[in-house]
Amino acid sequence: MDADEPYTLPIDGELDLHAFAPRVVVSVLEEYVRVCRERGVLRLRIVHGRGKGVRRAEVHRLLARLPGVASYQQAPPALGGWGATLVDLVPNED
Repeated sequence: MDADEPYTLPIDGELDLHAFAPRVVVSVLEEYVRVCRERGVLRLRIVHGRGKGVRRAEVHRLLARLPGVASYQQAPPALGGWGATLVDLVPNED
């Protein structure tokens, strides 16, 4: 598959950002949150990895400003600990 070729993600509430280049993470996450809300998927698990915490910080900054995000928090150890973030979304009004 070509790196610039569109890829369809399953909209199931689980998004692993390891597969994406750092330059597209923000746009992928923005679009994923938007589509999840549209489809009524209101509980998400975003896997960003542990590393040095750079991607986690980027994800949290984005979630803090995105409309429709009710809350987010570090996942418990069984769901990825500090390598993942759990997100609760506000349902669309439509």
